[in-house]
Amino acid sequence: QVQLVESGGGLVQPGGSLRLSCAASGSIFNLDRMGWFRQAPGKQRELVARITKSGSTNYADSVKGRFTISRDNAKNSVYLQMNSLKPEDTAVYYCNADQWGRSSWGQGTQVTVSS
Repeated sequence: QVQLVESGGGLVQPGGSLRLSCAASGSIFNLDRMGWFRQAPGKQRELVARITKSGSTNYADSVKGRFTISRDNAKNSVYLQMNSLKPEDTAVYYCNADQWGRSSWGQGTQVTVSS
C-alpha cells in the first residue's frame, strides 16, 4: 500500500503562486506515473498534470504555461508549481501515484484563489 501526503495548499490572490508537494511512503517498489488532479465544488475530478518516472509530462489545457509539474524520484515526491493563479483554479487538489497498475490517492489539499 502506498500512502500519499500533500502539502502547500492555501489562500492566494489572483495572479499569485503556490507550490504543492506530495510525498509517497509505504510499500514503494516502482512508482510509475505521478500526478495532480483537482475537484471543484459540484464538478468532477479532473487531471491537472502528470509526470512519468522518466520525466515526460502532460497538462490540462487550462493550466498549460502556468503550472509546472516535477518529481524527485530519490524522495518519492512530486511537486506542482502553480503561477498566475485564477479564481477558476480554486479546488481541492489531489496527489495520485500509480504502481504496478494500482492507483493511490492523497487526502487532498485545498487551494483557494480569491481577492
